[in-house]
Amino acid sequence: MKKTLVAALAATLMSGTASYAVDLEVTHWWVSAGESASIAEFARIFEEKTGNNWVDSALSGSGTGANPVIISRIIGGNPPGATQMNTGRDAEELIQAGLMRDLTPIAEELGIWDFYADKSLLDPCTYDGKIYCFPINIHSWDWLWLSTAAYEKIGEPVPTNWNEYVASFPKLAEAGIIEFGLASGWPIAGVPGVLQAHVGGADLVNAIMREKSVDAVRGEDFRRFAQALDDLRSVINPDEMVPQFADVGVQLVKGEAAGNIHGDWLQGDLQVLGGVPGENYECLPALGLGTQLSGGGDSFFFPKLPEGTDQAVIDAQTELAKIVISPEAQLAFNLKKGSMPIRTDIDLSKANPCMQKALALLDNGLLPTGDLNLSSDTQAQMQDLSIEFINDKSITMDDYINRYADILASAE
Repeated sequence: MKKTLVAALAATLMSGTASYAVDLEVTHWWVSAGESASIAEFARIFEEKTGNNWVDSALSGSGTGANPVIISRIIGGNPPGATQMNTGRDAEELIQAGLMRDLTPIAEELGIWDFYADKSLLDPCTYDGKIYCFPINIHSWDWLWLSTAAYEKIGEPVPTNWNEYVASFPKLAEAGIIEFGLASGWPIAGVPGVLQAHVGGADLVNAIMREKSVDAVRGEDFRRFAQALDDLRSVINPDEMVPQFADVGVQLVKGEAAGNIHGDWLQGDLQVLGGVPGENYECLPALGLGTQLSGGGDSFFFPKLPEGTDQAVIDAQTELAKIVISPEAQLAFNLKKGSMPIRTDIDLSKANPCMQKALALLDNGLLPTGDLNLSSDTQAQMQDLSIEFINDKSITMDDYINRYADILASAE
């Protein structure tokens, strides 16, 4: 049962102790089996360490559906005690409006600059020199997931990169295997960026994200990316879409679908299904083509609570802020989430082969992402155009390129 923060302010006497526990509501959009298992680790450690109660308010719809609800609650004066959001510019206006708690004192106490794997992740959390959020993982969309069973059915080895995968489309179709498994809704949104980064290449991504170069959009690297997107749309069938991204994991394990581009959080659901890397599926970071990953992930924000809020609730906020980036919580959470931890000082020997591959690439630094470099409006325009291109085969590659260049020319 979900509780509002107002209801959560009442303190209750803890059984067998002399201290009081409080409820702290936490909003997030982690609702799949793998995601639920990972967030449960944060809740468990928070309750064990503090004696307080984690009140879980899960919201469906990922960032596109949950973000507006979270933002409206904060603006409306009914904020949760803590909230997960993407590491990016989604909370920028809330920070500017003074609605987010300044975490700088906690950051200084913990010395976070000494252990973050990539300091650039803290950039979107920083405003006027102060820290307003803590990134808690490094996620990347940049994965090609391939079904071992599907390729056994057609008698071919599992591809080692995107190009080999595309070359296998005709034989997969002949065998009645879905070439590219896809869930309806938001999962398609990350696919164009992955193709742009690893078929188009790192130079293209840097030119678009950092330099906002229209000339780069009209160049050969971008056209190569557009061709890859065209190859993909040729095998996407809306009638074959499944309801949730976790359902694609089921298709991969069973060999009903051959492949999928999706973020590393799919790994959490594959683990829940009993899937083992190298046995039931293969994971190819950077599509098997690149040496860097684009990196974003999730952050925890701590909204300013209404005047008159019990100090014990504010103290619980403080404790949770410390816990989500603690070594114990980082290890427990990320091993189940499938993401990379933000700390460089924890033992990851238990990480599975997919995470080990990602960690090896992390040494090469992260590619820039739209979340960190472009406004939400510009990102939305690019995403809408790419999805329109995928869905409407009458749009030519030249049309797509020209319209993309126009968006970038006015990018914020």
